[in-house]
Amino acid sequence: MPSANFTIDPAFTIAPVNRRTFGTFVEHMGRCVYTGIYEPGHATADEDGFRKDVLELTRELGVSVVRYPGGNFVSGYRWEDGVGPREGRPRRLDLAWHSVETNEFGLDEFIRWCAKAGVEPMMAINLGTRGVQEALDLQEYANHPGGTALSDLREQHGASPYGIKLWCLGNEMDGPWQIGHKTAEEYGRVAAETARAMRMIEPGLQLVACGSSSSAMPTFGTWEQTVLRETYDFVEYISCHAYYGNDDGDTASFLGSAVNMDRFIDAVVATADAVGAELKSTKKIDISFDEWNVWYGARSRRTDEDPDGWAVAPRRIEDEYNVTDAVVVGNLLISLLRHSDRVGVACIAQLANVIAPIMTERGGPAWRQPTFHPFAITSRLAAGQVLHVETNSPTVSTAKYGDITAVDAVATYDEGKLSVFLVNRSTEGPIEVTVDVSRAGVTSVLESQLIHDEDGLATNSADQPDRVTPQPAEAQLEDGKLTITLPAVSWAALSLG
Repeated sequence: MPSANFTIDPAFTIAPVNRRTFGTFVEHMGRCVYTGIYEPGHATADEDGFRKDVLELTRELGVSVVRYPGGNFVSGYRWEDGVGPREGRPRRLDLAWHSVETNEFGLDEFIRWCAKAGVEPMMAINLGTRGVQEALDLQEYANHPGGTALSDLREQHGASPYGIKLWCLGNEMDGPWQIGHKTAEEYGRVAAETARAMRMIEPGLQLVACGSSSSAMPTFGTWEQTVLRETYDFVEYISCHAYYGNDDGDTASFLGSAVNMDRFIDAVVATADAVGAELKSTKKIDISFDEWNVWYGARSRRTDEDPDGWAVAPRRIEDEYNVTDAVVVGNLLISLLRHSDRVGVACIAQLANVIAPIMTERGGPAWRQPTFHPFAITSRLAAGQVLHVETNSPTVSTAKYGDITAVDAVATYDEGKLSVFLVNRSTEGPIEVTVDVSRAGVTSVLESQLIHDEDGLATNSADQPDRVTPQPAEAQLEDGKLTITLPAVSWAALSLG
């Protein structure tokens, strides 16, 4: 059997575990909101119409922050449509997803939902069809204590200040598909103007400038450079978005998706630091990786309505995830954790129904997709300091990324408790992994979880919600050496104390 080994030393730290790494994303797209997190009349619905089964799963998932309301949707959104009495809210055409938005669920409901879910709101601003003044109006409504027209309006709606600290200055403005698409120069200017004005009200806000919507965009790199030259002094983060799929059947490259994420992050960090050096600034711009996931463009269910019609909450990209997808998601979380020194926020997209870890049916059950499990386990076990890990491993040949290590890993250490996250990216067979943990002072395996199935295409469904679940992993700890055999295409998490 092939073998891999590495050493863990609590002295070799990268950065503290950032709880915002475990964010997610709720967009007014498809059934993410309507029949996802919100369905009045459902058997589990509370007094606000929120599905309590989805709230419970959101808490189990370990979500820390939720980005809202988009996504492409935000670039045509009028926030004031979604506040106040529901009977007075207008129905609007949503050009981003060719549907009708009822505005039954809006900012007021989202903040109440966040409080019940125990998550931090991350608010996106429309810089597609709108600009500085509309952003300031939204900020005044959401955050100002009172005594002004919009803050008093919020109080009339029965709400105290929302205290939103984390804001996205638009969404994917580099994309020609975006309503109000702009050049880097155009976007950088309006983002800087908006950020500067918002800070006149609240200097302590944390703001995210739009980076490239993918590293494959023809303007990638030059976009970040141009935007940051305008916004560097006014923002904390530049965004990254990345989706990975296996539409072409190249499973070896798909399993290596985290290599692409690593390179993407490193490239954006290098670009941001180069701009900082050019501006002679000591400030560091971090990354908000606020859209990431597995997404199958070819097999996604695009719609269950007439594609030329304007439906309310039609099905959109409701991917059914399998075990292999879950292994990739677990590996992408390893990548995000090992970049904790520069990745300050990350959001798996989306939370419910739309390429999501949680699925629901109208009037029916909610269940966990296989991708739910590595996210929930990593969120629960990762704590303290992220440790540097360099694996000595066999390699796997991939068409997209060349030769990559078969075993990838990261670890965290917190007050004598060590968590180790591992993935076997090989399709060929098991690999025996030996980890020297003697310097961590741990003596027992407290928990071991494995995501693997002989059928790599196994999925969960409403009828079989637990077809794919984590299983106990056989791991031994003896004389400071941890050993575990990772089956082909598997992800594991271990907690030692």
